[in-house]
Amino acid sequence: MKNIIIVGPSRAGKTTLAKRLSEKFNYFVISLDKLVTTFQAAYPQLDIRLNWNRNKTTENIAPFIGHFLGLFSSNDGIKDDLNLRAHHVEGNHFVLEGGYFDFEKIASILKEYGTEELKDRFTLIGLVQGQKTVDEYVNDFKKYDTEDDWTYNLNEDELREYVTQDAIPFNRAMTDNLTEYGFTIYDTSTERESVFDKIVEDISKS
Repeated sequence: MKNIIIVGPSRAGKTTLAKRLSEKFNYFVISLDKLVTTFQAAYPQLDIRLNWNRNKTTENIAPFIGHFLGLFSSNDGIKDDLNLRAHHVEGNHFVLEGGYFDFEKIASILKEYGTEELKDRFTLIGLVQGQKTVDEYVNDFKKYDTEDDWTYNLNEDELREYVTQDAIPFNRAMTDNLTEYGFTIYDTSTERESVFDKIVEDISKS
């Protein structure tokens, strides 16, 4: 089976799905939010930060993601004069989940590793929520947010402003972008658990 990339907006279910896939297929989970936070702590000068400027963070972390995916997913494990085949572990698969992906830059880097199309090397899953109203978005934030989520302490008016000005437009733009790069799109606006069951079934058949 291929390595898996899960992409989607906040609260679409990326982390929950990644955990389920890990339990089902014994993949290890890589959280892009944790990678971003690591860069933020270790290399603040790179301007790779959570809950800051999404576009800038996405742009700045793209080279790392491109080379990471290339080195861990290429057939030969070679980059320039570095031969990393000895470090390859058969069956060591991962699922990478997050929202900070500049696929134009990532795809161009992956070509250096012999990957012409993302879908040739990865199982691509896009989670979107295109059927939700503003009220439904706000209610879901209230229902699913924990103290670990940056939106946890927003009041209802602040949540509505965020949903209207950011979450819904970002969701629409992301849907178009994921479709362009060959992602299979699943809408988790309703019946999320049934959607996750469908995804697991689809991957099992692939």
